[in-house]
Amino acid sequence: MESTAEFSPPLPLFKRLSLADWLYAALLLLGAGIVLHRYGSGMDVYEKGILIAAVPVFAWLGWNWPPLRRLLPVIGALALLAISLYAGQLPLAEQKFLLKYFLASQPAIMWMSVLFFLALFCYWGGLLANAPTASWVGTAMTWTAVTMGFTGMLVRWYESYLIGADVGHIPVSNLYEVFVLFSLITAVFYLYYEQRYATRALGAFALLVICAAVGFLAWYTFDRGAQQIQPLLPALQSWWMKIHVPANFIGYGTFSLAAMVAFAWLIKQHGDTPIGWKIAPLFVLGTLLGAEPLVFRKSGLPEYWMAYFAVAAFIVGGILLLRQRIADRLPSLEVLDEVMYKSIAVGFAFFTIATILGALWAADAWGTYWQWDPKETWALIVWLNYAAWLHMRLMKGLRGSFAAYWALVGLLVTGFAFLGVNMFLSGLHSYGEL
Repeated sequence: MESTAEFSPPLPLFKRLSLADWLYAALLLLGAGIVLHRYGSGMDVYEKGILIAAVPVFAWLGWNWPPLRRLLPVIGALALLAISLYAGQLPLAEQKFLLKYFLASQPAIMWMSVLFFLALFCYWGGLLANAPTASWVGTAMTWTAVTMGFTGMLVRWYESYLIGADVGHIPVSNLYEVFVLFSLITAVFYLYYEQRYATRALGAFALLVICAAVGFLAWYTFDRGAQQIQPLLPALQSWWMKIHVPANFIGYGTFSLAAMVAFAWLIKQHGDTPIGWKIAPLFVLGTLLGAEPLVFRKSGLPEYWMAYFAVAAFIVGGILLLRQRIADRLPSLEVLDEVMYKSIAVGFAFFTIATILGALWAADAWGTYWQWDPKETWALIVWLNYAAWLHMRLMKGLRGSFAAYWALVGLLVTGFAFLGVNMFLSGLHSYGEL
């Protein structure tokens, strides 16, 4: 008689938890308790509520994705080490070796940036040379970059309070901080899909958009001194910012990841296609994506941005020339399609939440939920774009090249909503300048 064990329903979550799972949850609870005890006097009721709610959320995430159980304690330990080294005095950042070169916010974020670029080279080396070891090193460097980046963000949060109690704020308030957040969120989602589908080949594509953001961040840091912590603008002095901005950038990050996976899908599909009309649109679209930051540059270093664009065009052209070798080593079209769909679905859910939170924030700040501000209008365009993509996917079975090209075009739309609106269209959300 054939066994039916394989058809038995999975155990409920709490029955599947091991002792290690409960210890991880207890560690999160302990960490939240320490934070409340040491810094609770400087937190309002909303911040305390967010911290308490984060415990079950991150416990659930760690139970379902074990690598998170190792990442969070390491980030917490490094951040607490940095805080202890500061001893409440900001000038010590120049006197303590670990702070000056590793754990102060700016060195940590710079390490993140360097490691992302090294990871990109390793991923591409592993993909082109079919060298699993190089790809494994790329994964290790990406994890380390994520660790340093989140550590830097937490320490930056503390540093803002060392400058002054009226200056202190969560580091998601300006272009510098949200570019770091974008890079980290995109990397974390990529790492999840890397483990979920047991393939490192997509790292070569996912790290492209992350390193593009890091390249922008480098210019913004060295040319504009954007790493300096500034007091919050009055319009941003709200607890709504703490939940609206991260939700928004989960959307931006996963939409960008979906676009890179769509690029990989098209390379896989057209690996044997001769250069011609089927390949030309991909090159044009790829170079347009690379040129987008150049378009957003109003002033500054034209040589940097021309080089930025030239490198982007060179990379896209090189990928197309080597498309057959790359295509042979990418996951199946079915896997690529599924990752693209899931990334857009997750991004759409969080972008919807962020839009609702933004409307509530607007009602609290300005007395109305919606004012057709340029940022609001473009947020709606982004939302409608991905709502239409998902509708066509679920109702009409959207697949293939059209879906992939649509996801790539979606990155152009998202990029303008993220950056272009702030640069070119004055409004209530024009908080950044280039």
